[in-house]
Amino acid sequence: MEKKIYTERVIWTGTFLGGPLVTGYLMAENFKVLNEPEKVKRTWIFSIIATIIIFGGLFIIPNIEKVPNYLIPLLYTSLAYFLAQYYQGEKIKAFISNGGLTYKWSRALVIGLIGAIIIILPIIVFTFLTTTVSSLAVTSKTYGTMKHEIAYDKTNISEIEIDNVASGFIQTGFFDLAETKYTFVKKKNNIYEVSISCNNTVSETPEALEPFIQLKKDMQKLFPSKKIVFNLVVDNLDNIVKKIE
Repeated sequence: MEKKIYTERVIWTGTFLGGPLVTGYLMAENFKVLNEPEKVKRTWIFSIIATIIIFGGLFIIPNIEKVPNYLIPLLYTSLAYFLAQYYQGEKIKAFISNGGLTYKWSRALVIGLIGAIIIILPIIVFTFLTTTVSSLAVTSKTYGTMKHEIAYDKTNISEIEIDNVASGFIQTGFFDLAETKYTFVKKKNNIYEVSISCNNTVSETPEALEPFIQLKKDMQKLFPSKKIVFNLVVDNLDNIVKKIE
């Protein structure tokens, strides 16, 4: 069977679709054809490490969601192209000049898609499991005859702290007898982040916002060792219409 090789552009295409893992596979296959078997193992090791760092970083780097979606693939794809040229470029040219054959783009597309599935599937499973565990940890407590509700994550903040927050809401008059209030409390280091369900008027009229500003000031006095932050939300926790810090 006649040997074939992957060109730098084909490696670029496969990497863009499937990530650094595909880079490792394609370059490792080239090293086999180029009679450099000692570099195959190292190529795989580096590509696996790069994959873990890049995609693991998506979960741990702060504000990673603000980075444009195309930027990270563009960066690692450009790096893959550079590495292919640097380590194999001249040898690929020599191989082709001596009558060697190259793989078609379609093969890189298939390998790239397989690589994408290998990478994305564990991420989907991890995200699903994380979300499921998190949702199981979320509970709520109600207070007073109006059943004012505070929802919270048991793995994030203790019940005693939630009771203290509720006590603060009672002292400030937020938990009153007029209307049931719905809140979600989350702790971030020394910060109590309180999401309060409200309507769109708080973002439209200063008069509607003023009571929440005063409430935040009153709560801050009751919790001098904590920073109190209010998220005024509409319909769901992600729809923050106003943040009071």
